[in-house]
Amino acid sequence: MKRIFGATNVVLILLCLMYFITYLDRVNVSTAAAGFGPEFGLSKTQIGLVFSAFAYPYLVFQIIGGWVSDRFGARRTLIACGLLWAAATVLTGMAGGLISMLVARVLLGLGEGATFPAATSAMARWVAKEKRGFAQGITHAAARIGNAVAPPVIVLVMATQGWRASFYVCAAISFVWVGLWALTFTEHPEDHPRITPEETAVLPAPNRKSVQVPWGPLFKRMAPVTIVYFCYGWTLWLFLSWIPQYFLHSYDLDLKKSAIFAASVFFAGVVGDTLGGIVTDKIFERTGSLKTARSLMVAVCMGLTLLSLIPLTFTHDLYVSLACLSAGFFFAEMTIGPMWAIPMDIAPEYSGTASGMMNTGSALAAILSPVVSGMLIDRFGSWELPFYGSMILMAAGVLLAFRMRPEAKFEGAAARHGA
Repeated sequence: MKRIFGATNVVLILLCLMYFITYLDRVNVSTAAAGFGPEFGLSKTQIGLVFSAFAYPYLVFQIIGGWVSDRFGARRTLIACGLLWAAATVLTGMAGGLISMLVARVLLGLGEGATFPAATSAMARWVAKEKRGFAQGITHAAARIGNAVAPPVIVLVMATQGWRASFYVCAAISFVWVGLWALTFTEHPEDHPRITPEETAVLPAPNRKSVQVPWGPLFKRMAPVTIVYFCYGWTLWLFLSWIPQYFLHSYDLDLKKSAIFAASVFFAGVVGDTLGGIVTDKIFERTGSLKTARSLMVAVCMGLTLLSLIPLTFTHDLYVSLACLSAGFFFAEMTIGPMWAIPMDIAPEYSGTASGMMNTGSALAAILSPVVSGMLIDRFGSWELPFYGSMILMAAGVLLAFRMRPEAKFEGAAARHGA
């Protein structure tokens, strides 16, 4: 029990809770849309704009937030972010129409923009190299639990208290997490009062030097990773934004049943995230090859995602769709462990900035995917058509995965001196 609640594990648990809460806060809107959509008289395209409004500041603050966390620390960065995203969630519940809803979602994206890069910066200090895939996999699995829990929980709250109350509940949970993080986390493991010599022995060597980021070379080095992550992100945000509505409208299910089906798809992602992190670490342990453990694994999983979605284009059966979407989300999420380990593999001393650069790919997809999907649904009346885009981009991801080169470490000092 003492080992389970050691300092490093407690930090990982807190990060898992943060990932869970941030995704609960960002995807609750897709289920609550069944309430505020009719109340505000919104079209599917306008609802898609509400879904994507979060992503504009989220995109901008990926790199800025990553640099801030590398420069000033993950502790202060995440306290500030947590207070802002919690306040934005309260404002979402207070929205009176399309404009105020869009403003609240923009503020949410502003608050959550730095969260994952800051968490990666913390993991670079608090997680051993051999467990990077697992740490990224398990934290993102917690995020997918947030995805899976959101539909049934939001429906339950909506049924008893209305859609606005669902956002107030999520905000309260967020404020509690900020307090726990502020009281528990220290920037450097060796400063933690409960850290043990056994834990510090396996962690990366302490580095308290101020970070001077070689922006141009690091951008160039991370560009292929960012593009591959955009390909993944398109499918992620299609699923997160429209899966609850897909089951509700494409199969004329009631709100409760559609929430159960959506939760089933998202729980497949929980398993995929967890397994993906474990598998990438095991492959690295056995082969010693980051190219195999990261690039090859990402390519295989993206290919399997593509194959899983193909039957959606030939049949319209509820349970076939459930199986295809669950399998597709499972394999897509298996890429998370290796993908989020790559910034730490390539540029450990700039891991917050590098992961922020990578996550701009997903953030850009979060802007485009929900709106394009909503427009396609409005224009053609087909809920399957948006998945064609996912299949095309997954194929592109397979081809580009080997351009990421996680085995080639970025040498910051050399880059700064023009080497």
